[in-house]
Amino acid sequence: MDAIAADLLMALAGGTAGAAGQQAWTSLRDLVRRRTIPDTVRAPEEIPSGEDEFAALDEQAESVERARALARVLALRATYDDAFREDLAAWRSAAEDTAVRTGAGDVDNRITGGRQGAVIMGRDFHSPVTFNQP
Repeated sequence: MDAIAADLLMALAGGTAGAAGQQAWTSLRDLVRRRTIPDTVRAPEEIPSGEDEFAALDEQAESVERARALARVLALRATYDDAFREDLAAWRSAAEDTAVRTGAGDVDNRITGGRQGAVIMGRDFHSPVTFNQP
């Protein structure tokens, strides 16, 4: 399995993918905490679970190195754990869709010139926006 992109992990850990990204981050945490390697599988004595790497990235979401470390551990674990690999692939597909839908960038809103009426600035609005006129 290819390593998950560090950018994706950083976006989800840092919250730049919004509420859907936070849900994806939480579901990855739950997936990492599950241990599913059967006793019959011959694997190195200790395959890291990824919990330490997950926590490290959660603490410092802008760290490319921490994101890469988590991606490496997830790929290693997927090598030896068929159930984890399948669940991780499903998670990855959903997480990548979330990142594409919401974007993973900054918002740069500017208002120039003249006098403005009501203005709303933001990104990824998911409900109707209304103005109440006095």
